[in-house]
Amino acid sequence: MTTTKSIFPKNFLWGGATAANQLEGGYLEDGRGLSVADALPGGKERFKIVAQPDFDFEIDETKYVYPNHNGIDHYHRYQEDIALFAKMGFKVYRLSIAWSRIFPKGDETTPNEAGLAFYDKIFDECLKYGIEPVVTISHYEMPLHLAKEYGGWGNRKLIDFYERYAQVVLERYHAKVKYWMTFNEINSALHFPVMSQGLTMKSGAADKQTIYQGLHHQFVASSKATKIAHELDPNLQVGCMIIYATTYAYDSNPVNHLEALEYNQRFNFYCADVQAKGEYPHYAKRIWEKNNVTLDIQPGDLEILKAHPVDYIGFSYYMSTVVTTDADKLAQSSGNLLSGVSNPFLEASEWGWQIDPLGLRLALNELYGRYQKPLFIVENGLGAYDTPDENHYVADDYRIDYLRSHISAMGEAIEDGVDLMGYTPWGCIDLVSASTGEMSKRYGFIYVDLDDNGQGTGNRYEKKSFNWYKKVIDTNGSDLA
Repeated sequence: MTTTKSIFPKNFLWGGATAANQLEGGYLEDGRGLSVADALPGGKERFKIVAQPDFDFEIDETKYVYPNHNGIDHYHRYQEDIALFAKMGFKVYRLSIAWSRIFPKGDETTPNEAGLAFYDKIFDECLKYGIEPVVTISHYEMPLHLAKEYGGWGNRKLIDFYERYAQVVLERYHAKVKYWMTFNEINSALHFPVMSQGLTMKSGAADKQTIYQGLHHQFVASSKATKIAHELDPNLQVGCMIIYATTYAYDSNPVNHLEALEYNQRFNFYCADVQAKGEYPHYAKRIWEKNNVTLDIQPGDLEILKAHPVDYIGFSYYMSTVVTTDADKLAQSSGNLLSGVSNPFLEASEWGWQIDPLGLRLALNELYGRYQKPLFIVENGLGAYDTPDENHYVADDYRIDYLRSHISAMGEAIEDGVDLMGYTPWGCIDLVSASTGEMSKRYGFIYVDLDDNGQGTGNRYEKKSFNWYKKVIDTNGSDLA
């Protein structure tokens, strides 16, 4: 779709997104402690490995590789990387703060000044180019000590540790950072709580009671962070952040539509309902009963949820899913920490993720209709094998096609009346994949010369999509050719 007049708002926040644990490296430098991500081995089997009953966050470099430890060395090359983002014309850059850089173990009372100083430099570098930071306070980067010694978010003590961490970073950076998110993909805990809640099989990764109790602790912590932010500056914008997968019933059988309704309630809406509306939804009690969950809700918890909801809804959208009561009889598809039934009407990526730009338009309408709060697409993109030529150039037309179709869908949703703040495609520079721990699963506009074992020069090269996205930003989305 190519238009001559932009339908995107003048102040639309074009940019890109990364996470500290996937690109920074420098994992033990300047006082940084170990994080949960540091203990996840690289490779396609990483989820199977961490789901084993005996997995206990032990790092064994004789058996596994750990690409997160070095990432793409953004810790030392951030100036070069941010300059490339500026060359593309980014208005915003979504990144995360590594919790273990600020509190290496997570339960200290005094923060690590070297870690704080690093993010001062990051934010100042962004602002030098007129790029506004969008900061995720916790993006799969819980200090490892909190997972191993306290049992992760299943332990209520983490509310206080997170609140102290949030207080420190919000006080330090609130004059430099307007847009915040409290937790990355908080609902991912319902499928894979090792990254978002620090849970292993031993500490409750398969126990719904522990997971839902952990979510309650995160909801309270999120509201406390929102309260801190608004007290520091009422103009600060604090959002939640969820995975959203537009969900279809497999056919017109009413039982499958009920299955889709329940999936939406359980996965797509439960966390956002609490964080955006400030209270547990009407269907929560039934979910708890079905899963034998009895929440420990302490005095004052519900009051703080109600008093401090988020200002906007941030979400990732990569694919849609199909559900049915007979899922075990049908072909399966892969996805972002979840899977479903294969949709015969959709193509899939090389990793099996179903490509559905129309599903994004549906998602935007569903979320805005439900919450009537601004929406922010903070992750979207195509993971693919990129093959550079002898000049390190990647002609990634497949990525351009994916992004073009999704940006077109965004424009249609805006014309539908959706209030969409911005768009930060995932992995604007190649980085280590969260789901597989691979470099070869690439999303970026910028090629980084590193392989799955961390071998290579680490040099950065602009892909074909780099200049295409630059044009999209320059024209405020009016030229997608």
